[in-house]
Amino acid sequence: MVRALAVSDEEVAGLRTDAVRRLGVDVVVAAGDLPFDYLAELCDRTDRPGVLVPGNHDVDLSGYRQHRGMWTRAGHPCPWPGPAGFVDADSRVVDVAGLRIAGLGGSVRYRHGPNQWTQAQQARRARRLVRAARRLQRRDGRGVDVLLTHAPPRACGDREDGPHHGFECLHHVVAALRPRVLLHGHIHPHGERVPDRRIGATRVVNVVGRKILEL
Repeated sequence: MVRALAVSDEEVAGLRTDAVRRLGVDVVVAAGDLPFDYLAELCDRTDRPGVLVPGNHDVDLSGYRQHRGMWTRAGHPCPWPGPAGFVDADSRVVDVAGLRIAGLGGSVRYRHGPNQWTQAQQARRARRLVRAARRLQRRDGRGVDVLLTHAPPRACGDREDGPHHGFECLHHVVAALRPRVLLHGHIHPHGERVPDRRIGATRVVNVVGRKILEL
């Protein structure tokens, strides 16, 4: 069992204190649109690793890779612009704290900027992600535990205004990879209770603010 602190979109003031250590989490999972200094502080205060996907208000993190302690982009050494202690899972499958996490960041494109995709663009990214996850599973027999996204699946916790539409392709990703849980942000509850949803056997959880999950 892995205990995760999942966060997205809205800072929770109480987490910027040493009280966060008492949550006893094994990993910090971030679904986008949070200040990077806040995320770095969560990793620092919990002394645990973090994994993220970017939201539509985040900077472009694509192309950065870490090799032997050094960050590179396009083969050249460079500073990592993301939060310290975090691995970027966007369009990738990563193993962190005993969990296999597949990630697809960003939202439906509604204006110019990074981390925004048309339905067709995200579908292409999703197909590549599924192929990568299946290659890993053939190699070591392990499936995906968590699908981490910024936007939710279409008609599964999203909204009807254009910027808050979910991605249709996430239904196909869930069907292909059968993760135990899909964690997303982007949809602010504005004080309303947000129930978990299901796509088949996969639990779909809106983690805006914070959620503690046993995975």
